[in-house]
Amino acid sequence: MLLRQDIRFCTSRDGTRIAVASIGSGVPLVRAAHWLSHVEYDLESPVWRPWVAELSKGHRYVRYDQRGCGLSDRAVDDLSLDAWVSDLEAVVDTLKLKRFALFGMSQGACVAIAYAVRHPERVSKLVFAGAYARGALQRAKNETQRLEAETLVNLIRLGWGRPDHLAFRQVFPYRFIPRGTPEQLKWWGDLEQITASADVAARTLSAFQRLDVSDLARRVDVPTLVLHARGDAAVPFEEGRWLASLIRDARFVPLDSDNHVLLQTEPAWPVFLSEVRAFLQPSAADEVAAVANATALTSAERAVLQLLAEGLDNRTIAQRLGKSEKTVRNQVSTVLEKLGVRTRAEAIVRARRG
Repeated sequence: MLLRQDIRFCTSRDGTRIAVASIGSGVPLVRAAHWLSHVEYDLESPVWRPWVAELSKGHRYVRYDQRGCGLSDRAVDDLSLDAWVSDLEAVVDTLKLKRFALFGMSQGACVAIAYAVRHPERVSKLVFAGAYARGALQRAKNETQRLEAETLVNLIRLGWGRPDHLAFRQVFPYRFIPRGTPEQLKWWGDLEQITASADVAARTLSAFQRLDVSDLARRVDVPTLVLHARGDAAVPFEEGRWLASLIRDARFVPLDSDNHVLLQTEPAWPVFLSEVRAFLQPSAADEVAAVANATALTSAERAVLQLLAEGLDNRTIAQRLGKSEKTVRNQVSTVLEKLGVRTRAEAIVRARRG
């Protein structure tokens, strides 16, 4: 399958340049950046290419490289939750996405949670896979677990991306995809060399280990799906279940896999896709939002379109929105023009079909 993506750059609040890739069309699905990625190189990946291909079916799938990683600026000082959320804000604002589903893997879930609490009106649904609310040092229960977390950071400082240190290069691939093929494991090791320096990679992982968004997760008021592999060595299964318990009415789906990142050939992969697709099935409001995003409607025009899609007349819309009937009539005319249709009936059909 030929995958064509659009890559552009945006600037975060502190001036950091972030690389953004979009592929597919439909209701937007934004993936909060996780460690590691390279939006260009990922399309060649025997690990990530199936994810991009499947999640872009029926969606405008948006990915971006985390600061310090991939095509984004590599030399960065601020590696904090606030900075990562600012990067996500810059991405969706640059793409003019008004409302979208948000997908978080690993620590990407922490970024997604913080964003959803900060901007609940823009997030329609949350999907988490292999995710956690507490980093390794925050959830460590004894000195052995703390030492393990610190050792992983030191391993990066000593052997990250060094072709002469094969043993070092194998540590992280086997943590993330222990059931991977030799080709997949090699690709993951090569990614270490391509996507980030040892210094930034070590500082990034150290920052992840100190994250704790448990209190924020309790404030999430968005439909949420949490999926987690039972044998995940990178993020314990219990952490996924704990995360789901924090979010009101979140649905938790265990997956029979040992891989942190699911592989296309394993039985858990079609289960994952089926659950995610069913959960992301767009509602009428989502379809209207997709049309609004695609046609650059203002928030006021989108509100009018939503009520048009419900079959309301101008007078009722005016009453609902607290506007004059004349103002609504003018806004309806503008909406029709932007949608490229001539009648209210055509606008309703367009809004309901997305």
